[in-house]
Amino acid sequence: MTATQSNPSQPITLYTGGALFGLPDASPFCIKAEVQLKMAGVPYVKAQGMPDQGPKGQIPYIEDDGTRLGDSTFIRAHIEKTYGVDLDAGLTPQQRALSWTIERLLENQLYWTVVYSRWLIPENFAKGPAQFFNRVPEAMRETLRQQVLERVTNNVRAAGPGRHSDAEIADLCDRSLSALSLLLGDQPYFLGDRTTAVDATALGVLASLLTPYFDTEVRRRVLKYPNLLAYTDRLMAEFYPDFAWEPAVAAA
Repeated sequence: MTATQSNPSQPITLYTGGALFGLPDASPFCIKAEVQLKMAGVPYVKAQGMPDQGPKGQIPYIEDDGTRLGDSTFIRAHIEKTYGVDLDAGLTPQQRALSWTIERLLENQLYWTVVYSRWLIPENFAKGPAQFFNRVPEAMRETLRQQVLERVTNNVRAAGPGRHSDAEIADLCDRSLSALSLLLGDQPYFLGDRTTAVDATALGVLASLLTPYFDTEVRRRVLKYPNLLAYTDRLMAEFYPDFAWEPAVAAA
């Protein structure tokens, strides 16, 4: 699927967080946006983004023909409308509905588990997000670090996982992972024999759960599903062939 309608003088600029934690990007949503751009065949360049510079106060965001646009879902809609691309071309209405359902499960339930695992497990926070603040002047570094941690903790609690024990979170995730495994089955991609938009979402979240950089019970749960491991490895090889991804299948 390649872009056909628009031929901008400059490629899209995709603002992301950059490779970190054994991943092409620390944010599942940045991975999603980049993979969907690759699926669409739309020329783009990457740049370091800062959440407070994005139109929605988060990354990823894009700049296209002088306009900045945020949120990976709206970025996709912009790409499809502007460049005449349908990442779900060929899908039936029922398949499109299933695609949206899978995406909501990934982004509304499993994503918050990623955040919980990085920010609310102390040893993971220390080796991960805490390092985001190393460039802040020392006099205010720890204060800012604790302020942001408190804000993230409140967000995770509001989203649900922050109200549960580690075991309860892992059990809830296991139900979602089991559902994803059954839906994928022996297909190469979630909706058949070619990639569609939901595969970009799934790659971002599953790779974020599987990175060995963080030791989590949820990662151990994902390792129980061979088809999800092979799927993640396959998509990483397809869309990030030059990235040093540690194969998930080998860790099972």
